[in-house]
Amino acid sequence: MLLAIDVGNTNTVFALHDGTEIVAEWRCSTERARTADEYFVWLQQLMANLGLRPQVRSVVISSVVPQVVFNLRILSDRYFHTRPLVVGKPEVNLGPPPRVDPTTHVGADRLVNTVGAFDRYGGDLIVVDFGTATTFDVVGEDGAYEGGVIAPGVNLSLKALHDAAAALPFIDVSRPERVVGTNTVACMQSGVFWGYVGLVEGICARIRAERDRPMTVIGTGGLSTLFAQGTDVLQVIDTKLTIHGLVLIDRMNME
Repeated sequence: MLLAIDVGNTNTVFALHDGTEIVAEWRCSTERARTADEYFVWLQQLMANLGLRPQVRSVVISSVVPQVVFNLRILSDRYFHTRPLVVGKPEVNLGPPPRVDPTTHVGADRLVNTVGAFDRYGGDLIVVDFGTATTFDVVGEDGAYEGGVIAPGVNLSLKALHDAAAALPFIDVSRPERVVGTNTVACMQSGVFWGYVGLVEGICARIRAERDRPMTVIGTGGLSTLFAQGTDVLQVIDTKLTIHGLVLIDRMNME
């Protein structure tokens, strides 16, 4: 089996893929100090709970937190006896090179989403990823990454609002019943939900106008299903896009 690891700023996702489908998926908080041994004990217990005794043949890693990669490399080498593919390394084939400014570093997660989205939906795409940051990535007609937009993530904005304004509570993100709130929590929920709906609609409209051609908008990330309830601009929701991209990258580099 393939062990695909997607390290985000907040959470890390581990997924087992048997060559046809995802067999199991687990999530933990991203901790820079977590050791390879700790990862293995945690994974081993989760696998045992599902009755899994997989033979991991390969490991592929996407990480936006460089400090975590070292221990994941050790995990792969020590416990699965394989050298992992690390997205972003020069030797890893990702298809057409990004069309960005020279020396620009593109986040691994954005490159992986580009690979997965192009395979499933073709070119001329806008991929909106609701993560720690809310990112908008443009996928060209040939599948190349062509740049994008980075905005603060939903939960990051809520935390900043709570930290900066002593009278405002920390709230969960949800769709409010009405736009105009009649209490503090309802007002905040409306501002966050409809504010981000407006952000997504506005940025996607401007990207389409700048490109002057039809573009399909793909939503991914944990909150994508929630925000799809408030707008038609998110034409497809694919919460497994990053893992699909990692599976494809593993295949591309096995050939």
